[in-house]
Amino acid sequence: MKALSVKQPWAWAIVHGYKDVENRDWDTKYRGEVLIHASKGFDMEGYDFIKQMLPDVDVPKPEDFFRGGVVGSVEITDCVTAMDSEWFFGKWGFTVTNAKTCVPRICKGALGFFEPDFNSTYLPKGKGK
Repeated sequence: MKALSVKQPWAWAIVHGYKDVENRDWDTKYRGEVLIHASKGFDMEGYDFIKQMLPDVDVPKPEDFFRGGVVGSVEITDCVTAMDSEWFFGKWGFTVTNAKTCVPRICKGALGFFEPDFNSTYLPKGKGK
């Protein structure tokens, strides 16, 4: 199955069903289920944005987000250049539905869509977070 690497906390917001679009600088014709890989990076400005967007949600602390592996899946239903969503602010947006979380599985990420290798000897920095 294909995977898409996304920085935290955006990956968390996607797989928990809060964020309905993944913003990108490139378009895709791909439609269907895709694994969401949480990259090693963390977007602190994004964290502040998510806390503002979801004031009644218990968003994890920055140090508690899993990083360096697959955290769930979504279905990509379209690729748009505009949409009526507070989460859309990219050149392109992959609209997503059917968000699901999973037990995090460590694997190396990559640019674009990729096939995750769960059998590699890759180890994320720190404790897999």
